[in-house]
Amino acid sequence: MTGIPRRGRCLFWLLVQLVFAASPVFAEDPALNEETEKYGIVNLQLENDLWGRGTDRHYTHGTRISFLTKAHPTEFSGDVKNWVEDHIPDYFLPDTGRIGFILGQNLFTPENIRKEELIPDDRPYAAWLYIGVGLVAEKTSGARPYLDNLEINVGVVGPAALGEETQTEVHRIKDVQIPNGWRHQLDNEFGFLISYERKWPFRYKPEGFLDYDLTPSLGATLGNVYTYLSTGFTVRMGNDLPSDYGPPRIRPGLSGSGFFKPSNRFGWYIFAGVEGRLVGRNIFLDGNTFADSHSVSKEIFVGDLQAGVVVTLFRDLRLGFTNIFRTTEFKKQKEGDEFGSIFLSYRW
Repeated sequence: MTGIPRRGRCLFWLLVQLVFAASPVFAEDPALNEETEKYGIVNLQLENDLWGRGTDRHYTHGTRISFLTKAHPTEFSGDVKNWVEDHIPDYFLPDTGRIGFILGQNLFTPENIRKEELIPDDRPYAAWLYIGVGLVAEKTSGARPYLDNLEINVGVVGPAALGEETQTEVHRIKDVQIPNGWRHQLDNEFGFLISYERKWPFRYKPEGFLDYDLTPSLGATLGNVYTYLSTGFTVRMGNDLPSDYGPPRIRPGLSGSGFFKPSNRFGWYIFAGVEGRLVGRNIFLDGNTFADSHSVSKEIFVGDLQAGVVVTLFRDLRLGFTNIFRTTEFKKQKEGDEFGSIFLSYRW
């Protein structure tokens, strides 16, 4: 890069270091708590409308498995370090970063899964099978901590996403109604989305056993699967709240953090939150991007209201349940949906 000016070289290396700031090849920071930052973290998330009103419709199931590396300090050296110190305020530089790897599948059906015929006024059958990579950056020093989450997902919508096979087999095992309309699902289409979200907690710890916090969030997602802007907040009450930022959720939804770093062998909290989304695109309602397919007219504004409980055991195990109420997502939808989300996180 001899032909690139000095400032250009600094900018280039700054971008490289920012992208890979969470990589495990970075040196260890002895200031990090060795016991709470020793392992990577595996998360298993399941969402299903059976755990809400016991229905079998619309967003009917989601599965997501993810792995997060342990935290590594964000470090710079040489020209990059000098440029960063001169031009970027400390507030905008996270203290630590993690890399995440993701595998997931979401299923969507109309309300009546007995019918073999196309149901024009209800949402299409659809499935989304995807993999992803994420960068999670945390600022813990200074007056205002925050958490940044940048995630990229790629995958497929349509028969190749194996939605029909998954739902049919699960229903056969459970001996419940087999869905009969998957022949009308969306066509195969490559799916892509990139998401960014920031959270910044306001914590209050009075004298006594309980902690409290309020965590606003802002986010944006862009892609042919989803495009939307989101904002919301979560309130929590319990102990050891700084160990995480709330429970993880499957997108779209008001999510917390895939990692946790407890300071106690036992921790717990209850929480409630609300998120609003301004939706530009939802392929599961708008239909295929480049082909004619079943579609319905979507609602531009969609909201989630959620509440639940999270428990941490033995410092290495975290589990929780969230109950979610979602407003109507398309014009002829009669009422909103309710579903449940359970998760299990393990540090190893």
